[in-house]
Amino acid sequence: MDSKDDNGGLRCLVTGATGYIGGRLVPELLEAGHRVRCLARTPEKLRDYPWAAEAEVAKGDVTDAESVGAAMRDVDVAYYLVHALAAGPGFEKTDREAARIFGEQAKAAGVRRIVYLGGLTPADVPEHELSPHLRSRAEVGNILLHSGVPTTALRAAVIIGSGSASFEMLRYLTERLPVMVTPSWVSTRIQPIAVRDVLRYLVGSARMPSEVNRTFDIGGPDVMTYRDMMQKYAAVAGLPHRLILPVPMLSPGLSSHWVGLVTPVPASIARPLAESLRYEVVCHEHDIADHVPDGPGRPFSFDTALSLALQRVREARVSTRWSSASTPGIPSDPLPTDPDWAGGSLYTDVRELDVDAPPDALWRVVEGIGGDNGWYSFPLAWAVRGWLDRLVGGVGLRRGRRDAQRLRVGDSLDFWRVEEIEPGRLLRLRAEMRLPGLAWLEMYAEEGKDGRSRYRQRAVFHPSGLLGHAYWLGVSPFHALVFGGMARNIAQAAVRGTAGGRR
Repeated sequence: MDSKDDNGGLRCLVTGATGYIGGRLVPELLEAGHRVRCLARTPEKLRDYPWAAEAEVAKGDVTDAESVGAAMRDVDVAYYLVHALAAGPGFEKTDREAARIFGEQAKAAGVRRIVYLGGLTPADVPEHELSPHLRSRAEVGNILLHSGVPTTALRAAVIIGSGSASFEMLRYLTERLPVMVTPSWVSTRIQPIAVRDVLRYLVGSARMPSEVNRTFDIGGPDVMTYRDMMQKYAAVAGLPHRLILPVPMLSPGLSSHWVGLVTPVPASIARPLAESLRYEVVCHEHDIADHVPDGPGRPFSFDTALSLALQRVREARVSTRWSSASTPGIPSDPLPTDPDWAGGSLYTDVRELDVDAPPDALWRVVEGIGGDNGWYSFPLAWAVRGWLDRLVGGVGLRRGRRDAQRLRVGDSLDFWRVEEIEPGRLLRLRAEMRLPGLAWLEMYAEEGKDGRSRYRQRAVFHPSGLLGHAYWLGVSPFHALVFGGMARNIAQAAVRGTAGGRR
């Protein structure tokens, strides 16, 4: 990173770039015209991020003063977005030492501002009585504020965005349990905030005047209980009203094991979140708006933040945003590098085959699928699925095709609808049979080696409630027969140069 940025942008250091907020902050800083350097213990973990080629990466650790000092060289603004919680026992000491090193090295390097994102704490609870998680976050903020470098310490409660641990816990609990026995903390008041607003405040904090050295509470416009949040989630996600029965005897420890059992969120992460939810966390000021003004409709309401977080499914962006590391998504979308449990329940069946035929021959078979040509696997199974669909009021297989050889967006295709078509490459179908969820089928004809092609097939299912999960588990044993046979037969048809699946 040069010592001077001729374009007027700031030179920013981001720690925690492999984390939830850091991975979304870097592209926002780049878009704002800043130059970015990331400090990472394992730089290789950043190579799959969409912005990897645009940012500089320095190898180091926040607990190593030498590497932090080297990374601070020529930096204007340093973002501290790390937390040693996952390190297990003793994390408070590690956090304390890392924050001290970061502050000292920032001051020695002449950094103009430190920006830190911590947790919102209740005003009426002494710091020593807070959960270890919140207490450590508050202590880190205090260390940075007294480092001698002007510091902006933002404090947020639950962040609403696909991939954040708090939101994923909310998502999975609500999706999977129509009736739930819950800890008493479901009645605690919380002020959630959209991840887009968190990122807006982080980016805007970089240009605060040098005399500003303080904490700022950041939150959305809605104050609600966790129970309210679950019911709102159910409504926005199209699920029935949830029956929630609080039980006072569920301790934070028991709560974390309960969350770990019901959701894929690890108990090691669920426990500090559950402990923090015992406290009412509501903003006591909104002074951040004096430095980072809120535009119309900002900060986002909970309903809007929730809709944005669920947008990838609601708008059926099955492969064009979240599953492609080469296509940047919006901040509320999951990233390809998020943990496996992030992004909500989404089941997939993926098949890939090398085909000894050119891509155009493979595409002719793909575009000719359905109707009289059939579905290239186990015709009786497809027929039975069509009869069952008609039995419950669905469309079944009776619609066929508009044209025997050509498809266009919007065409009905048996009990599917053509949602996207890229001639010669991609056919995406959206299921219109009666299902406890949303389903898509994607088929790709791609170039292979030596004039051959590559066939890629992907079935995607987003379950609606417990019945949706049960449905997928019930049909998944047949996927090898149905989807596996389909991929093999399509490949064989391309080799033969035919386009008929009923054999």
